[in-house]
Amino acid sequence: MENFRKWHRALPGDKLRFVSACIFIERGYHMKTKKTIAAVMAAVLLGSLTACGGSSQTASSSAPAAESSAAAASSAAGSSENDAPAPVPAQGSDGIPADDTWQPADASLKLPALNLGMTTEEMCRRAVLNVGNRARLANVMKRAQNKEKITFGVIGGSITQGTGAQSSQETYAFRSMAWWVKAFPDAANKLGYVNAGIGATGSYIGVHRAERDLLAEKPDVVIVEFSVNDTDPLRDLQSYDSLVRRILEQDNQPAVILLFMTQDNGTSLYETHKKIGEAYDLPMISYKNAVMPEIKAGTFTWKDISPDNIHPNSNGHGIAAELLWSYFNSVLADLDNIDTSDLSFTAEPVSDDRYQQPKIAGADVLTAEDVTGFAEAEVNSSFPHNWKTEPAGSITFHAESTNIGVLYQRTIDGKSGKYEVWVDGEKKKTLDGDFPGGWGNYAEAAEIMTGDAPAEHEITIRAAEGNKADGFTLLGLLLS
Repeated sequence: MENFRKWHRALPGDKLRFVSACIFIERGYHMKTKKTIAAVMAAVLLGSLTACGGSSQTASSSAPAAESSAAAASSAAGSSENDAPAPVPAQGSDGIPADDTWQPADASLKLPALNLGMTTEEMCRRAVLNVGNRARLANVMKRAQNKEKITFGVIGGSITQGTGAQSSQETYAFRSMAWWVKAFPDAANKLGYVNAGIGATGSYIGVHRAERDLLAEKPDVVIVEFSVNDTDPLRDLQSYDSLVRRILEQDNQPAVILLFMTQDNGTSLYETHKKIGEAYDLPMISYKNAVMPEIKAGTFTWKDISPDNIHPNSNGHGIAAELLWSYFNSVLADLDNIDTSDLSFTAEPVSDDRYQQPKIAGADVLTAEDVTGFAEAEVNSSFPHNWKTEPAGSITFHAESTNIGVLYQRTIDGKSGKYEVWVDGEKKKTLDGDFPGGWGNYAEAAEIMTGDAPAEHEITIRAAEGNKADGFTLLGLLLS
């Protein structure tokens, strides 16, 4: 990943100056920032910003949104009664009504806000598919008011990683974290931030890496974003369900918000993910519901918010962040009225909760047997401890697991071939490591088998006959 810019542009006409740069940790193209917000605060603007839908004005399609980071100024306590009139229910762009119980925070409360120029109050209202049970989120806010340490986390694909934004500070993830800096300045130096976004990964890989990349940091608030990366309604219902449940079942009882992004044609797997959110009564925020009606109305174009057909640019990331800020503000404004006495999670699984105790097993934990050609290597920095072969090779493992998947590297250099996966002497699947004409090398996952109970299995990966190329990189086994 290229080094992130260590400066920001202030809002047009602003005379505010930045006091210093933000410090980031790079881990290949997967950044997981673990610094406290004491470092982050140095990079944010010091000034006042107006609320989403308050004095915000919709930008024309020819005028890009202004850019800024969150300010670290004091906010209102959030204990005032929200007496704003209830909004009129409206159909979302996907034909599903937005949650008509959501109300914008009273502007007089002067709660944290961004005002990047494109997001209106109507967009914020339309985006709330479900207000959800707010108890856990309110509990975290009360803890922040008491100056306790909290950690804000995100997990998802390339959008969460930050692809499309001009800098790390303009991503929806960083900007969403910045709300907590501004809302609770007295606790800001105790605020942790973990970004567990990895490009080209869906919830199937996500559930297996969640412990390593996210849950090890014990996040108190988690945004889950996989709606455009997940594509298999059957498998990904299982993996998304297990991922969300795994987060909700953590001992520190984190709040979970589901964020549904979209492609330019409205495609995503949100219909599948929505079943999980409804079953567990989670907050659900739809970027699609916010932006698609504006595009249809000609307020702005898709090109104004994205450089391609999927990834938001800094404008799009800003809109997603403002949708989340607006939801956070609605909870903060009603904090005194939210009962936080019961934070338990007892809901039955939507699926069979297949992926329990999931992990990615690489060369650091698995011992290879009957090895021909393969050798330990470091190929993908997001998934270390790999095995690689250039001549036609074979490698065998013994592992106890209920479910087995294979994580492997696809490459555009034409040197990766087709390899077969055998389990207990039975051929299960053929994997193709070649990605001709693709956008780049990436980690692919294949589900090999599922079972009913843990058992010892022999897993062999070997070159298929008739290969045009003999190379292959095994990143690890997905075991659960």
